[in-house]
Amino acid sequence: MDIIKSKGNIYHMATQIKTIGVNGIEGYIIDVQVKLINGLSTMNIVGLGDVAVKEARDRIESAFEHLHFKFPRKKIVINLSPSDIKKSGTSFDLPMLIGLLIESAVLNDVGIKIEEFIFIGEIGLTGELQHTRGILPMLIHAKNIGIKNIVLPLKSLEEAKLVKGLNLYAFTQIDDVVNWLEKRQYHRPIISVEARHLKIQNNLDFTDVKGQDLILEFVAIAAAGNHNILLVGPPGCGKSMIAKRMQTILPPMTEQEKLESMAIHSVSGTLDKANIVGQRPFRAPHYNASTSAIIGGGATALPGEISLAHNGVLFLDEFPEFARQTLEALRQPLEDQKVTISRVKQSNTYPAHFILIAAMNPCPCGYYGHTSCSCTPYEIKKYRNRISGPIFDRIDIQKFLSPIDMWEAKSMSNTITSENLATKVARARELQAKRFKDHSIHTNSQMEPYHIDKYCQLNSESDQLIKTAFERYTFSARVYNSILKVARTCADLRSSESIEKEDVILALMARDLDKAKS
Repeated sequence: MDIIKSKGNIYHMATQIKTIGVNGIEGYIIDVQVKLINGLSTMNIVGLGDVAVKEARDRIESAFEHLHFKFPRKKIVINLSPSDIKKSGTSFDLPMLIGLLIESAVLNDVGIKIEEFIFIGEIGLTGELQHTRGILPMLIHAKNIGIKNIVLPLKSLEEAKLVKGLNLYAFTQIDDVVNWLEKRQYHRPIISVEARHLKIQNNLDFTDVKGQDLILEFVAIAAAGNHNILLVGPPGCGKSMIAKRMQTILPPMTEQEKLESMAIHSVSGTLDKANIVGQRPFRAPHYNASTSAIIGGGATALPGEISLAHNGVLFLDEFPEFARQTLEALRQPLEDQKVTISRVKQSNTYPAHFILIAAMNPCPCGYYGHTSCSCTPYEIKKYRNRISGPIFDRIDIQKFLSPIDMWEAKSMSNTITSENLATKVARARELQAKRFKDHSIHTNSQMEPYHIDKYCQLNSESDQLIKTAFERYTFSARVYNSILKVARTCADLRSSESIEKEDVILALMARDLDKAKS
């Protein structure tokens, strides 16, 4: 608590405690300013706090009673600065309590340089410090601005340790925090080190997929270039099996990707062992999920499935059964690899760079082309038209899967393993990393027209082949770019600098559903 003098009078400046808020998955510093003023005994928390922030008044008063301290009978003003940013959550309880304890002179001999510490944590009515959402992005920001000393709940320690190079002071009760501040109790900080991302044992392998060798070639293309893929086939042909095994051939996440993914799950409160060990996300929401659940939303604009799948795979089975509004809401995220969720109280932007794997039946009954199918051409057209043209355009690879005879499948031997495909994918990703090292993109699917013009040059034979296909199937301009991106990935899988005719043929073969409509 700073003191200034003016014309013989002594004034006490407000006590300031630092904490961190979260906007989307980005942290920002907050100064918790506490001031006691002569007047009616009230506590006002200002600075655009939500209901949870306002309710801290009762938790703080309860904490004073728990600590056997006399609650100040003055007007208490707590300002959360910057005051023009909406704040939510209960992580401000601890800094507000510490600020009030110092401002009311209950704590006179604080044994630390308070300005060098960040305080985070919710306070329970029993004095216990509770975990809050968003610890990871908070501490990433603290590290970025050079503050290494963090006071937080013990329940948040495992998540906090994922950020390297911080001094973590973890407490169970507010009594322990007060005793430590008054130097009546020694507390050794835990110095966080780089998290060891252990590999989870995964028994899934593409050797389990029988009779779909050609499709697996396109699956490798999707993984190598981060292309979206649509699998169309009858029930039991292996669509879900293929989707669930995509994780096994994707390259390991970089440290930056791990932190991004974990930060999103931290904000949403879904951080678990799979996220902590650095495994690429695999999200498979049911088709009756709401638009808010898929895209993101709620009162505080939390991330949805497309953001929880960031850096991983989003699998939408029974694709046409999703609500039309939900599918149309995918347009912008598929294009921009991010989504902005705006609510009256909050507006957050979350990354959403994922591989979309969509699966659908060829007709309503699922057995198109089989004698048991009784679907009329109108019913089939109506079923497929549930997915709009703009959504189809944003899916680079669309493949029909043939039905598999169960008895024949038993005798089949598949030599295509996840390990073999992963090796090819990793080699193609390395070429893309070198190609785009001076750009803001990382994979072929992210290429803009400028990159396409530079890196997707075609020889005359390949150019004529694409022109012939466009005259026959009337593809859109977006599909033209998509074909070039896929062809570039096919060439990368061959470790070729130039796109050859065979790469263009494969890219054209990837548009099964578009060609079926023509």
